Amino acid sequence: MSEISVSPNPALSTQEVVDLTRRLNYGTWRYQRDWNPLHIADAEGCYIIDGNGKRYLDLSAQLMCVNLGHKNPVVVESIAEQARRLPYIAPGHTTEVRAQLSRMLLDVMPEGLTKFFFATSGTEANEAAFKIARLSTGKSKIISRYRSYHGATMASMGATGDPRRWPAEPSVKGQGFLFAPEVNCYKCPIKHTYPQCGIACADYLEHMIENESDVAAVIVEPVVGTNGVLVPPAEYLPKLLEICRRHNVLLIADEVMSGWGRTGSWFAVDNWGVKPDILVTAKGITSAYVPLGVCATTAKVAAHFDDHLFAHGHTYEAHPITLYPAIATIQEMQRLDLVNRARSMGEYLGPKLRALKDRHPSIGEVRGLGLFWAVELVKDHVSKAPLNTRQEKMDGKPLVVDRVAADMMKRGVSVVAWISHFVIAPPLIVEKADLDFAVEVLDASLSIADEAVAG
Repeated sequence: MSEISVSPNPALSTQEVVDLTRRLNYGTWRYQRDWNPLHIADAEGCYIIDGNGKRYLDLSAQLMCVNLGHKNPVVVESIAEQARRLPYIAPGHTTEVRAQLSRMLLDVMPEGLTKFFFATSGTEANEAAFKIARLSTGKSKIISRYRSYHGATMASMGATGDPRRWPAEPSVKGQGFLFAPEVNCYKCPIKHTYPQCGIACADYLEHMIENESDVAAVIVEPVVGTNGVLVPPAEYLPKLLEICRRHNVLLIADEVMSGWGRTGSWFAVDNWGVKPDILVTAKGITSAYVPLGVCATTAKVAAHFDDHLFAHGHTYEAHPITLYPAIATIQEMQRLDLVNRARSMGEYLGPKLRALKDRHPSIGEVRGLGLFWAVELVKDHVSKAPLNTRQEKMDGKPLVVDRVAADMMKRGVSVVAWISHFVIAPPLIVEKADLDFAVEVLDASLSIADEAVAG
């Protein structure tokens, strides 16, 4: 077969790329009137490069997902190789790559998770988890938490606690999602103080289970992602698991963002020795090079479907081109020892970020685990009120964090900002010099937030 070259023709200028995108595409989670997307022409390692050739340190690994950094050659080649071998086959068949990845997952997933459903995103994997939980238990309600995000499809959005749920609140009868208080020891939503509280937020969740008729599952991000990188105290997840076991309720761990070495363990639950009934993951499983999600369950959950219909599936389940890059990603993580590296680099980054708090009155708290950190901005240290509110975000009002992030971009660092904090989660291959540069830029740009506090 002769080689075929496919490329845009004629080539577009950077301005044409931006103009066409604005006119013909939707910008996600935003008002469209002021969308002015940056044209990214290339990326490599820990850096993205715009259409004018300017380089930016990718301090949040895009959407906390490019864990291997950009253009890892082994993963890139795995995509091409699988496309040459077998680009697609229906999920009712099987493939060697499907069997190999499934066996490999047994080695890295928390012990006891032994049955896998492959999706093409985290939200789709969560949809599978909700169906599996409801079908296997015969119960319908699922408890989530307010500071949470579980995806943009309808059931996953119904389980989402953050304000992105508000405009598209699922109205289908029987969605069955309830919300519990998050674990947030910096600003406890039920106004307790750790450790004297005895993990009251978990106790409250048990109170909800006891006062509802048919709770099938509790879903949590073991370390909350976009909504603030909330790291629970050591007692929280073990206590929550014990509560779920006592009431015959499944525990679903949403590790779409916190998995794949991000917290210094393969999965965040590993930090506390917790083994959930269902674990959902995506993003870092392929370093986001191709879209893949996984819903993993225990054998006990899976056994229900031996004699009951597994009422779920889709065209792209176990898509071969998504599976081989996952194998390559896991092998690269092992070769580069990235799980341990995330832990050690986090020990280097954490003190540098915490030192910023002494210099900036706008910083309320710095928290994190591994290479997963948040810097939270507040109006003052007494009330701990955020510099901006959820409602202001949903109303499209200018936010201080966005102004700071824009200034950081001018200085060569790209970071995810959300309402009143920054999510700092660079590729796990990041070097100390990159982290030094990022903290230096953040230090300089935070003067904008300090002025907002003073004003």
